[in-house]
Amino acid sequence: MTSPAPAARVVNLTKTYGAGQARVVALDEVSVELYRGEFTAIMGPSGSGKSTLMHCAAALDTATSGSVFIGDTDLSQLKDKELTRLRRDQIGFVFQSFNLVPTLTAEENILLPLSIAGNKPDQEWYDTVIDTVGLGPRLKHRPNELSGGQQQRVAVARALASRPSIVFADEPTGNLDSRSGAEVLSLLRRSVDEFGQTIVMVTHDPVAAAYTDRVIFLADGKVVDEIRQPDREQVLEHMTRMDSRQLDAVVAD
Repeated sequence: MTSPAPAARVVNLTKTYGAGQARVVALDEVSVELYRGEFTAIMGPSGSGKSTLMHCAAALDTATSGSVFIGDTDLSQLKDKELTRLRRDQIGFVFQSFNLVPTLTAEENILLPLSIAGNKPDQEWYDTVIDTVGLGPRLKHRPNELSGGQQQRVAVARALASRPSIVFADEPTGNLDSRSGAEVLSLLRRSVDEFGQTIVMVTHDPVAAAYTDRVIFLADGKVVDEIRQPDREQVLEHMTRMDSRQLDAVVAD
């Protein structure tokens, strides 16, 4: 079976911090394709480079070397204004801390990126998103009047409202209890299955990873493994194996 076209890809991506003795290699010549219409998880031990990979792929950070493509567009070839436009029009973001504006209602938060761009929502798509996230009765409430799960659903709706090419989610259930987390993950899964959305999620949670189509494992800034159609036990087994390898390396040092 042939894989779908990549919504985003990174080629020989390297990201370093510092110099000399203090030099840290966060990403070490990583190449990976993130396929259209799939839900992908990026996992790895703390310090493995998973958040750095997502930030570079999402045009929130620039790599030291290598290339990042959104569709066929090479981000390194874009000027600042073009990069800002691409981030606004083609990329959606969901963060662990919700990142909602406290003085705005749920609806105003959802529409904020479109408002900043001077665009009106596609009404039919907007209604579909609101119906999918189940926020109809809460649209006039401000964030402090919503539960954590509802706030994250507002953040997901905001990410989907402009119909981006790809949505990046950074630990989207990290601040939620298990029930609210399951609601948000089901919502992300639905947006892939029903609307063909592409979602890339950084997580450390095997339960969250089990909602995805594919898990990419990083260690020491490199892609070391991947599994398709994962279940919780498979992911746990991989993570345990990686942790023991890391421990062995530390002991050998």
